[in-house]
Amino acid sequence: MKLLLDENLPVKLKFRFKDEGFEAYTVRDMRWLGKSNGELLQSMLENNFTTFVTIDNNISFQQNFINYPLQVVVLIATDNTYETIMEFFPDIIIALQKNLTGPGVVIHPEYFKKK
Repeated sequence: MKLLLDENLPVKLKFRFKDEGFEAYTVRDMRWLGKSNGELLQSMLENNFTTFVTIDNNISFQQNFINYPLQVVVLIATDNTYETIMEFFPDIIIALQKNLTGPGVVIHPEYFKKK
């Protein structure tokens, strides 16, 4: 699975995803900083990405994911610090490995506690 981490996420998350066997890149790695969400998603398709990970809660309202056959994982957290995201990182990995994610899927720690 080829992941793209949005520019609003800590760069060191890339290495955690790689440790779990994912091919992970940041927006900065791809030199796509400042692109609009639509441009970013189109660039992802052109470069064979399968999954976009972001903490941008507005993306699901801004884009029509039917146009983009990509998995989009929106992390819902109190902030975008590495420490906060690591609190539910194992749940993100489980969801990705089970392929539970799909367009516009929201992953939140409470989601997994209810299952």
